[in-house]
Amino acid sequence: MFGRAPKKSNNTKYYEVLGIPNSASPEDLKKAYKKAAIKNHPDKGGDPEKFKELAHAYEVLSDPEKREIYDQYGEDALKEGMGGGGGDHDPFDIFQSFFGGGNPFGGGGSSRGRRQRRGEDVLLISSNPGEVIKPEQFKAINDEGMPMYQRPFMKGKLYIHFNVDFPDSLTEDQSKALESVLPPRASVQMTDMELDECEETTLHDVNMEEEARRKTHATQEAYDEDDEESHGGQRVQCAQQ
Repeated sequence: MFGRAPKKSNNTKYYEVLGIPNSASPEDLKKAYKKAAIKNHPDKGGDPEKFKELAHAYEVLSDPEKREIYDQYGEDALKEGMGGGGGDHDPFDIFQSFFGGGNPFGGGGSSRGRRQRRGEDVLLISSNPGEVIKPEQFKAINDEGMPMYQRPFMKGKLYIHFNVDFPDSLTEDQSKALESVLPPRASVQMTDMELDECEETTLHDVNMEEEARRKTHATQEAYDEDDEESHGGQRVQCAQQ
């Protein structure tokens, strides 16, 4: 085939691109490509050149014949035509064929791949020093929401709605500590006469939904009583005639 053996050239670059050792198994190769290709996909904000390099490295190393030639003689041997040539296949075609033409984020890929993806989506959220989360507050995380329409590898915002749990009661020391970090109380000066005219009272818990139902029921009963009295008065008047 060749008059002389090809000159040996770089035979580690493709492994370095994928972040695996040259002893990596085919399964390790697939895992490395899958993880790196999703991370660097242009539609997800990745580097197009890096995405292309990943696809080319995977194409060579996933072919046993090309991988053997690459390991022995390096990248130049493939460029010179050994092993059927290095080839310039579309990196997007390689990516789609790797995932069976489906979407690794859901919507066409294997169900096992989608379950693994969800299991890996653990977000560690760091708050700014001294930041206070208020009740019913909303915040957002970019690029962690639902896939965008017609751009499945780009995701929108993930919105977080905060519910703040308050204790049922506080000790006196806790109240003082809390008062030290809250804004100062509004100062209201009242005369002795005004204080004497005040009526001291207390608060109690109330269920607003139950209160609304009670008021609706009471209003309906009042309407029914008025209606009965109206009809009763007409009957008495008719009897007198």
